[in-house]
Amino acid sequence: MKNADRGVAAELDGSDLRVAIVQARFNAAITEQLASSCIAELEALGVLAKHIKHVTVPGALEVALALQALAEQKDHDALIALGCIIRGETYHFELVANESGAAVTRVSLEHGVPIANAILTVENEAQAWARADEKGRDAARVAVEMANLMEDLS
Repeated sequence: MKNADRGVAAELDGSDLRVAIVQARFNAAITEQLASSCIAELEALGVLAKHIKHVTVPGALEVALALQALAEQKDHDALIALGCIIRGETYHFELVANESGAAVTRVSLEHGVPIANAILTVENEAQAWARADEKGRDAARVAVEMANLMEDLS
């Protein structure tokens, strides 16, 4: 929801964090914008460029498998899922949106690693472009906040 009241987040310091991003290439121009915004925000929050791993996969359904492989490495404090699913004329939209979202959550819970899910699910390309920049930055902030919280809780 645009302009939603998100409350006040803790101070975000990513200087000691290692973060990995999995970007779906389907709807590539949009997901490139998501990735660019996300990486810029991670660096603004103090995450060193050398501590940001960025991989790509064909589409949203492949994101979770790459996240799982990264989670199993135990080298990252947080993971980020980036993608863009635009509604078409068939049920395929619901399938991809539901299954990719559930799989990302499952990986996070099974491996105890925070995953910021910025796989956009939109009605049309205009909605995707309207959200790409902010959602990329949001994903970075969520990843840093949750990585720090998990450290505090351990």
